[in-house]
Amino acid sequence: MKSSSPSPSPSSLFLYSKKNRCLSMGRLVPFFLSSLGLTTIFCLFILYSPNPFRSIPKHNDPNQKLLVIKPEKEKENCDLYKGEWIPDLEGSKYTNSSCATIPNSKNCFRNGRKDTDFLNWRWKPEKCDVPRIDPKAFLEIVRGKTLAFIGDSVARNHMESLLCLLSQAEVPIDAYKDKDDRNRIWYFPAHQFTLKILWTKFLVVGEERKINDSSSGIFDLYLDKVDDNWTRALHTIDYIIISDGHWFFRPIYLHKGSNVVACVYCNEPNVTDRGVSFAVSMAFRAALGHINHCKKCKGVITLLRTFSPSHFENGFWNTGGSCNRTSPFSEKEIDYGAREWELRNMQVEEIERANRKRKEGKRFEVLDVTRAMLMRPDGHPGDYWGNKWMKGYNDCVHWCLPGPIDLWSDLLLAVLRRLS
Repeated sequence: MKSSSPSPSPSSLFLYSKKNRCLSMGRLVPFFLSSLGLTTIFCLFILYSPNPFRSIPKHNDPNQKLLVIKPEKEKENCDLYKGEWIPDLEGSKYTNSSCATIPNSKNCFRNGRKDTDFLNWRWKPEKCDVPRIDPKAFLEIVRGKTLAFIGDSVARNHMESLLCLLSQAEVPIDAYKDKDDRNRIWYFPAHQFTLKILWTKFLVVGEERKINDSSSGIFDLYLDKVDDNWTRALHTIDYIIISDGHWFFRPIYLHKGSNVVACVYCNEPNVTDRGVSFAVSMAFRAALGHINHCKKCKGVITLLRTFSPSHFENGFWNTGGSCNRTSPFSEKEIDYGAREWELRNMQVEEIERANRKRKEGKRFEVLDVTRAMLMRPDGHPGDYWGNKWMKGYNDCVHWCLPGPIDLWSDLLLAVLRRLS
């Protein structure tokens, strides 16, 4: 027989009900607080995320395409080369300790430079950002390829900067150097990537005149003959970074066939002095034309790196000129009427001309560094280039490693991403 329980009284029911409501309210308070917190976080995410839904678009909804594509299109149309240097305490991705391949002449800290503020600036285009180079991403893009820098010692400077940056992801093999240490090859075995410098003074054939078997400093340039130091291996290269300019600031006679067609820094009544910009323009026209007509160079991508300015003050390299500044110029402080900008404009015209005449499979682009580097008088070795035989002379042409020149590889990766 089951025992029966007594029925609860009205007063006990009231107390029981009140107790349950208090317990329920106690349980609900944390729930409401948690919900409120989650709602606040979600709202902040919506407000401050540049595109919070971009990773989960509804692909079957045509209206969603604008949400995904438009930001990328804006980045593609952004002018990477018009902007300013802004403070950035992140500094360089490498040091003269973490990169073993920095040549002594560019190792400014080893040669006694003390200030480090020149490393704490980042190039900021007006309408987008240029991220610092991601060495792993760069090596993936160029996997199995060959990239060659073609040009003078400033081209070599760029190659050395890129080498330091990429070596933070993979240690390269020093594969080759010639007896003059002008042509170098580095190999990244894990990515089967080859990086090289092919040295040339003028891109075209240039011969120095001898006077009594001594160097005269006067050159004859043959505009219809490109320098075979860089052309003989052209068909093996996938990416070309071509640059030149500093060797043209000397007496030069320009030849086409057997005729002298113009000169630079000459003083002869029957020869027209057309100036440095004309000589540079004609040399690039010949070089880019040769690349364009190379039948074995299918699919080659050529980037013209525009003129890199020097920053001598109070004289030239051989008259006591120096470059002792420790911070960048603003854009208002640079001179767009200067010869460096004129050279840049001539180079841009030549790359545009090559594009108009390009053969099937060829691509020509500009790597326009001139504006950004005009603002960086603080980035040269100056007196800190460790040359024992030229004491008192300053190097205001090349760039410290690490230093502002590392931007060139940031820009290079941005361009390669657009082209890939």
